[in-house]
Amino acid sequence: MPAKYSHVKKRPATGPKKKAATTSPSNVNGGKDHGKDHGKDRRRDHGRDHHNHKRLPTHIDRGISNAMTAVSQLERAIARIFLVRFEQDIARLFSTHLYCVALIHLPTFVMRCITVGGPGWVAHNADCEEIKDFFRSVVSMELRQSGERVATKSVLWSYTALRDFALSNNVPVCRNRGLHSLRLLPHYDALKAHLDVLEAMPHASFAKPPHLGTLTEGLEALEEACELKYGEKCLLRSTPPPGWDQHWRLKVRLGYERVSQTLWRVAREFDVSGYGNVLREKLTTKWCDCGCSTDHLGEVCEKTVREDEENSGVRSGKQREWDGRGDGVHGWETVEEEDVWDLDLDFTGNESEEEANPGSTMPEMTIAEIMEVRYLRAEKEKELGNAAFRRGDFELAVQHYQAAHAVEPEMPYYQLNIAAAYLKLNNWIEAENACTKALTQHRSIKGYYRRAKARRMMGHGDNALKDLRAALRIQPSNAEALEEMLSLLPPEPSPPPSPSYPNEAASSSVGGTSATLHCPTPFNHDRLQLSNPKPPKQLPFARTKADERKLKIMPIPIMFEVPEYIPGDPSSTWKSTKAQKVKNVTTKTETFLFPSWEKYSVKQVG
Repeated sequence: MPAKYSHVKKRPATGPKKKAATTSPSNVNGGKDHGKDHGKDRRRDHGRDHHNHKRLPTHIDRGISNAMTAVSQLERAIARIFLVRFEQDIARLFSTHLYCVALIHLPTFVMRCITVGGPGWVAHNADCEEIKDFFRSVVSMELRQSGERVATKSVLWSYTALRDFALSNNVPVCRNRGLHSLRLLPHYDALKAHLDVLEAMPHASFAKPPHLGTLTEGLEALEEACELKYGEKCLLRSTPPPGWDQHWRLKVRLGYERVSQTLWRVAREFDVSGYGNVLREKLTTKWCDCGCSTDHLGEVCEKTVREDEENSGVRSGKQREWDGRGDGVHGWETVEEEDVWDLDLDFTGNESEEEANPGSTMPEMTIAEIMEVRYLRAEKEKELGNAAFRRGDFELAVQHYQAAHAVEPEMPYYQLNIAAAYLKLNNWIEAENACTKALTQHRSIKGYYRRAKARRMMGHGDNALKDLRAALRIQPSNAEALEEMLSLLPPEPSPPPSPSYPNEAASSSVGGTSATLHCPTPFNHDRLQLSNPKPPKQLPFARTKADERKLKIMPIPIMFEVPEYIPGDPSSTWKSTKAQKVKNVTTKTETFLFPSWEKYSVKQVG
């Protein structure tokens, strides 16, 4: 418990001590003269106290127990409200960010692809695994920042909502210490009703915010770029290149629309409940039921909220956020949605100059740059794990993968690497646990497939089948998952032989082998309990040979100045370097792949 709450424990202890000092005259007058009488009195008083002890604590304990239960329920409800709203804030703000990505970065992505593959390539291949894997890598990279970027804003917004609820119910709010949670006890039922409404909503997920409009501006920018490079406005060509016929605008528009839909489908593979673990832990395992956590939160947030209202006024969204902000990705339904991904994560202003820059050779770094260094160090551990895995040293590989996960706990594929190593070690339980942790962040094919293999080896065939069906719903053409699933199912009974006649049997046999043996077995979705895949939407133009090209999308290596490792701590971050005030820390240039929407290349590989 923080020092400022120490009086809570001290106050009950001081009362009984003073009472005992004033009601014990024998200690002052001596014990020899009144020893016998005092013994009788003490036994009589002890009997009276013992009798009272049997009666009073029954009532007092019941009252204290009920009060503590009520406070505990209130605190858990408040923490749960903050947590649910935090997940909704991540979903809403990241969905807004993805809309900006579709509006700004996807036109460039489409332009680079059609430059290599032709104007119709994206329209025909928008749902291919190459594009989806690229989207997954960038979305995963950006979501690892969601906790740091959204947590502060979300806590302030939720505290503002709780504060507005208190003021509307005539609950006083201290100007310095903020809202005291115990003052909300009479209004617990209303808080619980609001929590029930929040939890009854669909689980927060990523979807296009309907109030942000269409992607017309992005399409117009894409068409303008194509016109300047391949159309009539091109000054370097007298005739358009092959494939750029009079229908190129239609091909480019449909490609842009379809690849935007693919981006949203990929985003929905990720689960918001697996991100923001720092704040999530504070709101769950570290949240105190006695009320001090909420009181500390009020003391921290009240000053910021008052300053924001004094400087910027009360925005329309703030006025109705208690009832309106809990609508998931729909949010406040205002065009002026706050996109925290456009803000630099730089909190070094709260530190002293010596802590922020201890030494002339140490460059000052923002939090965003620290996160890049953190990712680089995690990747180094992963590479060491991959090298050990290739050598067959799977135990060492697990250690390196776990070190990578300790540095970057919100990158799901490190857990998948751990699972792969545990499968090689025949440690099925740990492999299953690692896959489960990864799937709480990203519902991936590898996660379901590897967990299915672990569960099969543990004898959990039904659960393994569920995982394989989930993997095939993501990628119906995955041969490994399909083969594993068929091996788990009982053999399909052969159909009864049809009646045949000698002349038909002779005519149907070629070279001693029945022609029916060469007929492929149909893919039985009913037997696999899979829904029939939807046929691809027919495009208004034919598929050409150029549309069959295989393209490779690769991040461009980035050179970055990073500090040297601190000896003995491979997972230490730049913050720990500053905290230790290490002087003259040397840096070196590192090259690594950092998936992003800006730095990547598109090449033809087949």
